[in-house]
Amino acid sequence: MKGKIESLRQAFEAELGQTATSEAVEKLRVAYLGKKGSVTELLKGLKGAGADQKKELGQHINQLKRQVEERLAQQVETIKAAEIQREIDAAEVYDVTLPTGGESGSYHPITIVQRQLEEIFASMGFIVEDFKEIVTDYECFEAVNIPKDHPARDMQDTYYLENGQLLKTHTSAAQNAILRKYGAPVRAIFPGRCFRNEATDASHENTFFQMEGIMVDKNISISNLIYFMKTMLSQVFERDVKVRLRPGFFPFVEPGFELDISCLICGGEGCSTCHHSGWVELCPCGMIHPNVLKAGGVDPEEYTGFAFGLGLTRLVMMKYGVKDIRDLNSGNLKALSQFRHE
Repeated sequence: MKGKIESLRQAFEAELGQTATSEAVEKLRVAYLGKKGSVTELLKGLKGAGADQKKELGQHINQLKRQVEERLAQQVETIKAAEIQREIDAAEVYDVTLPTGGESGSYHPITIVQRQLEEIFASMGFIVEDFKEIVTDYECFEAVNIPKDHPARDMQDTYYLENGQLLKTHTSAAQNAILRKYGAPVRAIFPGRCFRNEATDASHENTFFQMEGIMVDKNISISNLIYFMKTMLSQVFERDVKVRLRPGFFPFVEPGFELDISCLICGGEGCSTCHHSGWVELCPCGMIHPNVLKAGGVDPEEYTGFAFGLGLTRLVMMKYGVKDIRDLNSGNLKALSQFRHE
């Protein structure tokens, strides 16, 4: 039996040396490790052996099995590396020092404003966090005080996946993870892409960007929220901006507010962007609901906090005078090239 094991090892190495593709390696794996493979058959052949012999031979066969598995994995990596190198060798050679003809690329306006906001909030002691775009129902809704039967879910027409997860409808989906990661006190912002099955128009898109922010500490009040929002807006627009706070319902804050900004496209006179109201909804905000703090492992009897969901895409529209939100996702270079010198 030992001689047969050694012969099988040598035969495997010879055949492995002949494989040049991932498909060939897979065929070899089946031939040796499959249900009817050569190594598998050796293991089956131990049934009639004595206890001592079965133990010794079993060790040799299992050693052969591990060697076969390792050598197959190594061969797959070798083949992949060779394929990549062939693609590199076949690629067009170009001189990276050649001039580009005077035209230069640019950051997207949303990227420009996001980085500006990150600098502003970092200067005020906020950390910047990133968060995934595919989330669980618990993260997006239940952890922010929106249980399965809550009517507030009807406000967000959600893209669900077959596995029960969903594309996040708001950056609030990160609140629970941030609270559990840092606890209290904490100051954090987390920008990101959001998705809703919206009927698109000049101010609505099915894919848009928000920037969530939270501050949790002892004795935090609405005054703190108003201060940070005014500071942020004055630095972004580099001028005084007319804003208003009005009551708004959001399950994850209590009390809740809508922070509106006077439309900078029409100067507050009314246009298609602001639906002729003179105001653009920019920032739902409020004091974090005790249930949200509890879900994040924070004691609401000891700590309070505020949260805001800044409409990053709409902020870009106001800052740069973009009349139609759809231009920002269009990939229209003519519309976006004006930002190349930012």
